[in-house]
Amino acid sequence: MRKDGGMPNRLAQATSPYLLQHADNPVDWWPWEMDAFEEARRRDVPVFLSVGYSACHWCHVMAHESFEHDDTAAYMNDHFVSVKVDREERPDVDAVYMEAVQAATGQGGWPMSVFMTPDGEPFYFGTYFPPEVRHGMPSFRQVLEGVRNAWTSRRDEVGEVAGKITRDLAGRELSTGDAGMPTEETQALALLQLTRDIDPASGWFKGDTKFPQSMVIEFLLRHHARAGSVAALEMAEGLCGAMARSSLYDQVGGGFHRYVLTPRAGGPLVPHFEKMLYDNALLCRVYAHLWRVTGSDLARRVALETADFMVRELRTPEGGFASALDADSALPDGSGEHAEGAYYVWTPGGLRDVLGEDDAEFAMRYFGVTEEGTFEHGSSVLRLPQDAAVADSGRAASVRERLLAARERRPRPGRDDKIVAAWNGLAIAALAEAGGYFDRPDLVERATEAADLLVRLHMDDGARLARTSRDGRAGANAGVLEDYADVAEGFLALASVSGEGAWLEFAGFLLDGVLERFTGPGGQLYDTARDAERLIRRPQDPTDNASPSGWTAAAGALLSYAAHTGSEAHRVEAERALGMVKALGPRAPRFIGWGLAVAEALLDGPREVAVVGAPGDAGMRNLHKAALLGTAPGAVVAAGGPGGDEFPLLADRPLVDGKPAAYVCRHFVCAAPVTEVESLRRELAPRG
Repeated sequence: MRKDGGMPNRLAQATSPYLLQHADNPVDWWPWEMDAFEEARRRDVPVFLSVGYSACHWCHVMAHESFEHDDTAAYMNDHFVSVKVDREERPDVDAVYMEAVQAATGQGGWPMSVFMTPDGEPFYFGTYFPPEVRHGMPSFRQVLEGVRNAWTSRRDEVGEVAGKITRDLAGRELSTGDAGMPTEETQALALLQLTRDIDPASGWFKGDTKFPQSMVIEFLLRHHARAGSVAALEMAEGLCGAMARSSLYDQVGGGFHRYVLTPRAGGPLVPHFEKMLYDNALLCRVYAHLWRVTGSDLARRVALETADFMVRELRTPEGGFASALDADSALPDGSGEHAEGAYYVWTPGGLRDVLGEDDAEFAMRYFGVTEEGTFEHGSSVLRLPQDAAVADSGRAASVRERLLAARERRPRPGRDDKIVAAWNGLAIAALAEAGGYFDRPDLVERATEAADLLVRLHMDDGARLARTSRDGRAGANAGVLEDYADVAEGFLALASVSGEGAWLEFAGFLLDGVLERFTGPGGQLYDTARDAERLIRRPQDPTDNASPSGWTAAAGALLSYAAHTGSEAHRVEAERALGMVKALGPRAPRFIGWGLAVAEALLDGPREVAVVGAPGDAGMRNLHKAALLGTAPGAVVAAGGPGGDEFPLLADRPLVDGKPAAYVCRHFVCAAPVTEVESLRRELAPRG
């Protein structure tokens, strides 16, 4: 029941934590469903669509300022049908209307506010609106009144605008056309453009807002491994070093925040403190891959701390991984007030209380904490001004451990505990590989448990995938392309590490679904299945955002599956999809980094590695680990008994003189088998 005694609105039945946060609003919210549009048609009123997500700071601000305000809610209820959408549950709805917002205003973001006709055609857009006029922005009430007046007095004009916008969106069909596959020149031009975008002094890409660059770094590492590019490796090391030493990285508990901003008055970068599963899964894998190439102690530490963070703070009782931690949390003073970053920042006095005088002085120098503060109200964000050798000292590890124990007694940030299939697929890949590289079977076990959950709960008929689940109950929303692709990617990585061929089979079910339901005749891919709910446009976007696009993620998983199985259909579709990389890579490499990384695998083969031997044999284990640690881009690994039927790559692969052996192939043309680890490493070295 609401504070005013009223009953919760329709969102009380939702599974999304974000929607449930609005269930007690006095706004008469509807979830995204056709009945809402029928109600708007019956009442002859416009639809107000509000899109956000649980960890979105400004979404919460607008909710407190406007949606919890009785007078504002009453006006909305009288003159609109209001629909609330969690963008993480319905990325298709978010994508279609965000495209309209960006086309109309030149920018986008969340909360997203869209006014549309009962037919779903948008005609007025915005993001956050304040409760009163501020910084040149109209108040939300002014916007509501303006839209209502236009709807009642200028309906023809509204209809013309809505129709034009809808026609423009419907006409934006993407196709790879005759672009062809990426070439050496494609990759070289992309690298050249990246060198122009980087700030060599800081290691970051230029710009005031700095997001993690996971997919670009994957391309750089793979390009170095295939082509021997020193510039690519230096750029990857610079980006990873800059992120790991900045306040983007949680120096106490591990894991990464969403982004950092450059302060106008100088000083350290300031994070936006929310933590997302997809960022941390991708970055865990990136740092593990960097360690695989360089042996960097910093990369190893960050990879493992990020993996441990995901398991410690995002793992759910069902064995999956929650979507996000909020940026805000209650202040430790017991006042009940919330503030962004309250869980993560420190004052000198707080350090002294936990560490004592001597270690507090060390921690202040080590983490860059000052008496005046580098953040808000005298507090400081933590970063590493020192070099990696100092950062990894024994004293530093002890300080981190004690600060983490003390911090865990603070009020925790809220957690969005819905399980998103795509992001869990990314986490499965990261944890499986980190476990395999660093001899952490517990991480492989956590990856396996998450994969089991997806099969059991999200793949209800073996081939179709639910987008989300929560508390052991699958949500009603169908999986989109990124779900199929990223879960398949996770299963393929887990198959390579665990030697369990069932994960290859499950990946095949999902990728067959991609071929049957998400592809178009021109080599294009769509974000929604052909039998999904029809929106005003069938969304498709090949460019990366915070995670790989469904388009390029599908290309990568299709290519790996084809390497495992020899399926020509899967390889052909991967090659067709990569035509978009050839078109966009040289011009906008930062927005198609994962596609460029997949193109590196295509140019290298990818190589296929079969490791045969008796289970538990030490020589077999050593060859298997060497295969996993090989840097050939996109190489696939199958491990099992000689002639085993779990992996096609094991067929007709005998032991050599009774010893475990590794077979390295490319397009199913194989080199002579090897029985020594050093020989296998040479086979997986750069080709040139």
